[in-house]
Amino acid sequence: MHPDAVPEISAAAAAALLGAGAVLVDVREDAEWSAVHAPDAVHAPMSAFAQHADRLPTDRRLVCICHVGARSAIVAAALRRGGWDAVNLAGGMDAWIAAGLPVVTGDASGLAGPQA
Repeated sequence: MHPDAVPEISAAAAAALLGAGAVLVDVREDAEWSAVHAPDAVHAPMSAFAQHADRLPTDRRLVCICHVGARSAIVAAALRRGGWDAVNLAGGMDAWIAAGLPVVTGDASGLAGPQA
C-alpha cells in the first residue's frame, strides 16, 4: 500500500470495528449531521476539524465517515499523518444506510457522541 493510501472498509466492517471499540468520526457539516447520523458517532465537521481533533482518542481505531467517502478519506489521511490509526468508510453514510445500520434522524443537537 502506498504510504499516503488510506485503508477503506465497508459499512459492515465498520460496524464490526465499532463493536470492538473503534470510534466513528462523522466529518459532515452541521446540516448533514442534523438530518441523519449514526448513533454514537463523534461529530467533527471537516470545515472545523482542527478544533475537534483533540477530542479524538489516540488509542483506538478511528473510522471516518462523510456522505459518500471523499471528505472522510481526506480527513483519515490527515489523521494517519498525525499518528492516529484511521480508516475510511467507503461509500459513507449512503453505504451505512444501504447496509441497514442504525441511524438517528432529525437531531439538531450539534456536537455529539462519546468524549475521548
